[in-house]
Amino acid sequence: MDRNRQWLLARRPTGQIVRTDFTWVEDGPMPALADGEVRVRTLCLSVDPTQRGWISMDTYLPAVKIGEVVRSFAAGRIVESKDPRFAVGDLVQGLFGWQDFVVTSPGRPATPSPLVPGVSIETALSILGLTGITAYFGLLDVGRPQPGETVVVSGAAGATGSAVGQIARIKGCTTVGIAGGADKCRYVVDELGFDVAIDYKAEDVAARLKEACPRGIDVYFDNVGGAILDAALANLAMRGRVVICGAIARYNQGAKEMVGPRNYLNLLLRRGRMEGFIVLDYMPRAAEAVGALSAWLGEGRIKDRVDVAHGLDNAPETLARLFRGDNQGKQLLRIAD
Repeated sequence: MDRNRQWLLARRPTGQIVRTDFTWVEDGPMPALADGEVRVRTLCLSVDPTQRGWISMDTYLPAVKIGEVVRSFAAGRIVESKDPRFAVGDLVQGLFGWQDFVVTSPGRPATPSPLVPGVSIETALSILGLTGITAYFGLLDVGRPQPGETVVVSGAAGATGSAVGQIARIKGCTTVGIAGGADKCRYVVDELGFDVAIDYKAEDVAARLKEACPRGIDVYFDNVGGAILDAALANLAMRGRVVICGAIARYNQGAKEMVGPRNYLNLLLRRGRMEGFIVLDYMPRAAEAVGALSAWLGEGRIKDRVDVAHGLDNAPETLARLFRGDNQGKQLLRIAD
């Protein structure tokens, strides 16, 4: 409680994230609490590709300002409270950012909410958190898969992609995952139960999609964009749906370098639909997703894999891991016990 270490945004990144894009502060502010406020000790940061957008430009949230604490979803413990709804010791989650302590109250962006009771912080930030909720609504509400259809997922060994493929399997679909490297592809098939895995680092993705999806792709859940999105569009089934969740292959590019999908005309020829979504739009229904995911997790029908790094001082490097494909499953950063 005697100091608040923080990472502040020093400049807008260009290309791959580097440590000098941020400023390390050893003694950040520790303001006294006003009525209705709580102080949270951050314990674990959720490390997500969307953070690359938040520090670069206005997206669905305003860009983090230069000199501000880097925004991040996180879990923590209440250490001081002047809000009768929260007691010291409560475990909560919110947009607490890259820092040891945050003072917040209802209505602020970092508004705390209780963790899912009875589960670990890691699980609450992964399959039963925004990751699982994203996969659940993105696939089932936007993609609308039907039993017997073929669902293709990019980033299949990552946090959201691995959940999407498992939910598609539970719903009776043929599941094809695209991942980078033989180890990740084995994990996708042997551990997660996908029917097929395609290694984009070693295989011709377009050719393998034609082989694995002879009747075309009914639902393509896109986490990467770029050439893989083009390959999926080229093999879209009649009335196929493309769910745009992310574009990690494009986040390190500037606006002038970004190129739209070449095969978009197939949406017309196949009477297809391509739709983006933001998980924040579904938060009023979060309990629906968490309830279903909890049941599947308890029944052993869905698996959760987390990749935990350690130390607040490693935050920039941990975020950079996502864009090199170094993470295995959901990337988290533990900063306190």
